[in-house]
Amino acid sequence: MKKVLSVLLLGILFTLTGCIGEDYDFTPPSVTLFESDITLKEANIDWNSDKQYQKETKDILQLAKKQTQKSVSPNEKDLIIFDSEDFRVDELTIHLWSEGEKSKIELDKNRYFHFPKEKGEYLIEVDLLTDKGTAEYVGNVVVE
Repeated sequence: MKKVLSVLLLGILFTLTGCIGEDYDFTPPSVTLFESDITLKEANIDWNSDKQYQKETKDILQLAKKQTQKSVSPNEKDLIIFDSEDFRVDELTIHLWSEGEKSKIELDKNRYFHFPKEKGEYLIEVDLLTDKGTAEYVGNVVVE
């Protein structure tokens, strides 16, 4: 009985040691548009989890224009995903910029949205408000 108890205790100890040794990443998440495989670029970050992360971009549209332009189909359905989600999402919005005009795109509760039906070049802006702070991401697409 003592041997069984010792082996059981040793197994629990090894299990706990593995949990303690894990390295968690509490940095702001990376954002990808899943269906079109577009990774958005961090523009402005004010994030506080295990430490403070800050990044300021003066001209987010210029940063978006510098991103590799990806093609999507008119009215294509896409999904916003995060590489990690150890935070509570308080608000998530997506805007498209075209010829200096900004328009909000509707997201459903599962974070799906549709690209415009109109062909053209668009800059994407995703704004994330969480219990850990805020993050803004940008990208560059052409609807063709």
